[in-house]
Amino acid sequence: MTRSDTIGWVREEIRDQVNQAAACLMAGGVVLLPTDTVYGLAVHPDHDDAITRLFAMKGRPRSVNLPVMIGSRADIIALGGVVNSATDALLDSKYVPGALTLAVGVSEGQLAPWLRGRDEFAVRIPDDDRILAIIKQTGPLLVTSANLHAEQVRESVPEILSTLASQPDLVIDDGIRDTVPSTLVNCRLVPPVVERVGAVSEEEIGSILR
Repeated sequence: MTRSDTIGWVREEIRDQVNQAAACLMAGGVVLLPTDTVYGLAVHPDHDDAITRLFAMKGRPRSVNLPVMIGSRADIIALGGVVNSATDALLDSKYVPGALTLAVGVSEGQLAPWLRGRDEFAVRIPDDDRILAIIKQTGPLLVTSANLHAEQVRESVPEILSTLASQPDLVIDDGIRDTVPSTLVNCRLVPPVVERVGAVSEEEIGSILR
């Protein structure tokens, strides 16, 4: 079965959006799309030019690595990530798929070429049929919130487009979106550290890890 064969389960009303977004990303485009948390900017990791444009679009320093959106736990291993006990516990929680981003360590010999040079990378499995269907066609994507670096997240597409330094190649507008990002937990560290508090509280993370 090819990746494109998996599109059949997606709701008919978003099927065209999924196909258009996947085609744009595979061709090296930048896509603005809704996620289950905030609006995001997505690029395919095999396209360096698209990654460069995304950094410029947000005014984001290249030293601040982009997180990876994946479709399943298996993608972490395939990319060369290390799934330790803390990662395992959080992946098994009710917040995955969902608003929980996990930074994981790397296995140098198995690391995907576009992740080389990192000692960790952040991954998230979204609770969103549209994005999961896109990832089934493209594989893991680099996705970051659609706002200028270090500025507040905007809730609507017109607001987002008015602030970005340049425009994405494709825009999927799904109306007003939440402005609360995912919670980021660094599972490479011992003990794990909550590096950004978002939709999932520190108390909830603590209760899972205990």
